[in-house]
Order: sequence, then structure tokens, then C-alpha cells
Amino acid sequence: MAPISTPQTPFGRVLTAMITPFTADGALDLDGAQRLAVHLVDAGNDGLVVNGTTGESPTTTDAEKNDLVRAVLEAVGDRAHVVTGIGTNDTRHTLELAREAERTGAHGLLAVTPYYSKPSQEGLYRHFTAIADATGLPVMLYDIPGRSGVPIETETLVRLAEHPRIVANKDAKGDLGLAGWAIARSGLAWYSGDDMLNLPLLSIGAVGFVSVVGHVVTPDLRAMLEAHLDGDVQKATEIHQKLLPVFTGMFRTQGVMTTKGALNLQGLPAGPLRLPLVELSAEETDRLKRDLAAGGVQL
Repeated sequence: MAPISTPQTPFGRVLTAMITPFTADGALDLDGAQRLAVHLVDAGNDGLVVNGTTGESPTTTDAEKNDLVRAVLEAVGDRAHVVTGIGTNDTRHTLELAREAERTGAHGLLAVTPYYSKPSQEGLYRHFTAIADATGLPVMLYDIPGRSGVPIETETLVRLAEHPRIVANKDAKGDLGLAGWAIARSGLAWYSGDDMLNLPLLSIGAVGFVSVVGHVVTPDLRAMLEAHLDGDVQKATEIHQKLLPVFTGMFRTQGVMTTKGALNLQGLPAGPLRLPLVELSAEETDRLKRDLAAGGVQL
């Protein structure tokens, strides 16, 4: 059974977009994935997103994706929402991934805007509707035009929100004005997909985060969220400001590279990356250490 959700928080509030651990020879490390999942849920996550960009989904096979979902569900599925990325720029392939994720037992689907092809808004509408029609699972849209090349426009979000299984949006558009209108008009559960904007998005109606820095600062993210919900604006702001060096440091270069670098420094399961991503240089690692230390992260 999936953990309890509400229409306002269908996937919980604090989720980490989990990396995919690999062994030294580059194979999928399912034992490491389970240990990392337990660590993250113990730290305060009430959801995990696997097989997303941070999970190196462009370089894992369909079989590896299913194995990862199964392993994480086994480890924490009774305590946390396990959402899996199924988005590609091929609608037919995406539907295959969605149906397999449902068979495997995932609690929800993360569907990124089709990348590279630059479809029209009507194409996006039909793509996401086909995903929502393909299974009985709730769907979180993922709007990240910096990677996909095309935004999900507000009118399209409003149309998509009419589908009973399209329940949320992960917002990495970086535009608070557009987000405010889309939250108000669509009624979708809104999740920040940009850690630097976690608190600003909460202030205009977001319900939580799908975070990368959650790998290293989940307790702080949870405390900031709870302070906001309690109306303690000063405390929430103080935590946000404390985390600024972490937000900055974890995105000085590609986020999977820095996240695996940070986890390896902490002795947590991560391992190497798959090309075209590469490990941090010694200089980049040293700078990351300084950034994390400035934000209070123990290494």
C-alpha cells in the first residue's frame, strides 16, 4: 500500500530526486539504492523520485529502471511515496514505461516535457493526456524548459489539470509570476523543482519540494517547510538563508555530478557516473566541500 496522501499533497511534501547508485564497474547497485533510500526516508523524506534526471535516466535501461523501482519499493514503499520517472520524447515508449511502472507497483509517475523534439502545446497536451490514460496511477508533470526546450504554458496546465489522474506539477521553470497564476488557475499540487526557489514557491502556494539537495540537507528542508506551515516566516527565512551555500554549491556544475560527489564524501551509496557525465575534478570537489561546510553539512 502507498503511504497516505491527500488531494493537496498527493505525493507528500518533502521528496528527494534520488540518484541511481552504481558499482565501481558501472553496474546498477540495487543494494546501495536500498540503503540510500532508507537513509533518505529516515532523514525526513516522505517521498522519493527515482529514474529522473538526477537518477541518470537517459543512461539506464528499461529493465534497470524497473529493477530500481522494485528495490526501492521493497526498502521504503511502506513508509514513503515512490514516484518513478517515465518521461521520454517518444510517447509510445513513455506509455510502455508507465504501464511497466504500474505493474511493478510504483505509487506515481513523473512525466517530463518531451525534450529535443520541441512539440507544440497541443502536442504536449496529447502526450500528457495519453500518459494519464495509460494507467491508474497519479501523474506529476515536470516542467523544465531549460532542459526540454519547451515550457508547459499556463493554459496547457489548466487543460491538463482537468484530467483526474494529472494531480501535480514539478516546477523548474524559474518564473514565480507564471507559477503564481498557474497554481491559482490549475489547482494542481505544486512542487518546487528548483531548490533555490523552494521557499519562494511555498509562499505563493506550492505544497512541497522535489529536491536534489535533499540528499544532504533533508532535515533542514523539513524544518523550513514546517516553519512555513506554522507561520514562522522568520525561522523559515533563516533556514533558507543558511542553505544558500548548499543551493549554490550543489549546482555549480551538473547536479548529478555534485550530488554523487557529496554522497561519496559522506560514505553513502553513489559510486561513479555513466558517460557523458563524469566525476568531479579535485578542484571541484574541494570547492564543493567548502560550499557544503558553509551550509552546515557534515562531511
